[in-house]
Amino acid sequence: MTAAAEAPLVSDAKRHVAVTSWKAPAIFALFTVLFALLPLFGPRDGVSTFRLVADASAVIRLPDLVLPSNPTAWVCVVLMAAATVAAAARARAHRPQPLWLITAYVVFLLLGFLAWASAGGTLPMIGLLSGALALATPLIFGALGGVIGERVGVVNIAIEAQLLAGAFSAALVGSLTGTPWLGLVAAMLSGLLVSLVLAVFAVTYFVNQIIVGVVLNVLVIGLTTFFYGTLLNPNSDTLNSPELFPRIAVPLLSEIPVIGPVLFDQTVVVYLMYAVVFVVWFGLYRTRWGLRLRAVGEHPQAADTVGISVIATRYANVMLAGAIAGMGGAFYTLVSNPQFGREMTAGAGFIALAALIFGKWDPIRATLAALLFGFATNLQGVLSVIGSPVPSQFMLMLPYVVTLFAVAGLVGRSRPPAASGQPYIKS
Repeated sequence: MTAAAEAPLVSDAKRHVAVTSWKAPAIFALFTVLFALLPLFGPRDGVSTFRLVADASAVIRLPDLVLPSNPTAWVCVVLMAAATVAAAARARAHRPQPLWLITAYVVFLLLGFLAWASAGGTLPMIGLLSGALALATPLIFGALGGVIGERVGVVNIAIEAQLLAGAFSAALVGSLTGTPWLGLVAAMLSGLLVSLVLAVFAVTYFVNQIIVGVVLNVLVIGLTTFFYGTLLNPNSDTLNSPELFPRIAVPLLSEIPVIGPVLFDQTVVVYLMYAVVFVVWFGLYRTRWGLRLRAVGEHPQAADTVGISVIATRYANVMLAGAIAGMGGAFYTLVSNPQFGREMTAGAGFIALAALIFGKWDPIRATLAALLFGFATNLQGVLSVIGSPVPSQFMLMLPYVVTLFAVAGLVGRSRPPAASGQPYIKS
């Protein structure tokens, strides 16, 4: 069967229904007003310095970017207001909000907030962005796994379980074998195993997918906590001390100012993340595999009619999604931390789930959403170091506030795959 014969199963247009929504303009307006209160009632004197090099050994050295704190904040307020007006005009014209407009608004908000919060201090931009990428990497793997699972019709609430199982297995196997590569493979297999259990109950036995995912999260947390206390912790030198992946600087690319040290002086796991994002995006929209996957997630009866095995397609792709999420779990114990810790993923699977919803079940958008959440998480630590006046309690809740508003407002109105969460019973 040719791809052309299968094409009618999924519309050539985007899956998302362009419905008039005033959510984005409303959220834009709310954040613009709230942010304007900072320079209005809490003006900061002095300048903010943005350091654009990591150290003095950089081949290409850029001068520090010095901006007047309060004026910069007001300029950003004006730009945010302009973006709000543009969003309102598009909503009034029944046009969807483009990704570039949302991105521009977020950039204006972040620049203005950083300029206001860092008055009199110096922001190390390389460290801030590198830390954001590190925190976002497991979220991206988890979000991509969620995108594949939901696009094929299975709600993957068990991302947290797949990340945690991957982190545990990577630490254990990496310690036993002495090589992080086998630890990475073990993490993928663990994530695959968790997703296989999800597929068995959800696809074969028609159990509610949300319930199965929640139960798997609780089960894996319990199992890893038990084995950590009885196996890894008492034998940490031999069973919980994996070798970490080294950083590998890409020649020439790593010397590009600002983005070079952030994107191209990373570990193998991060480079694999770049590749996985591209492969999932390309495969989803440009290959027969992606066409069949989307057909099964949108209209499984029609897919079955033209000879696509719905059950086999769901099984295969749910397991693929679990393996990808498992790679994100490996990042915790093979890159960022040399030991496995109890519940060390700390709810990252649920943030990844929010990222894929914010990203409208699209790999690129979900990746950008995960990067935003990673940046918000890392920002709290950086601002506390430079002595920002923002209360530490607010900074601790910032990532979750961003998640809440992103899912509730900035995403606008969209719909998941039509058959997501629905068991397929062959008639």
